[in-house]
Amino acid sequence: MDCPFCKNEEVKHRTIIENDLAFAFPTNTPIVSGHILVCPKRHIQYYEDTTSEEKNAIENLRGKLKPALKRAFGAEGFNYAWNEEKIGGQSVSHFHLHIVPRKEGDVGIYQYEPREFLYRPGPRTVASPQEEIDTAIKAIKQAL
Repeated sequence: MDCPFCKNEEVKHRTIIENDLAFAFPTNTPIVSGHILVCPKRHIQYYEDTTSEEKNAIENLRGKLKPALKRAFGAEGFNYAWNEEKIGGQSVSHFHLHIVPRKEGDVGIYQYEPREFLYRPGPRTVASPQEEIDTAIKAIKQAL
């Protein structure tokens, strides 16, 4: 299995919070600062393949991240989404929930097109995505 989320040292290093069944880390292609992915630790492709325990574990992390993202980034609202199958915009065959913190004036997904969802339109405010990812990790960990 060649999954970019399973047993990947880079993803492990970027993990912000985890529990027994799920983990959360910033995507490497954020729509806005603080764009987080929450995944079950078990490799599965579809939401319906998650157990009730995994669903609860994902929800537990989502619930902890929401107030942290409000504190860290001034989020006023959120987009929560997942994509399934290539036509639905799924680029990694490991189920993951996108948490996208939103605030007035940000650039984002007002008109949803699945294949564009994972890529931020418009200019970035920092020199590199890695710089933004590192800043997001620090801010969220401090806010948790």
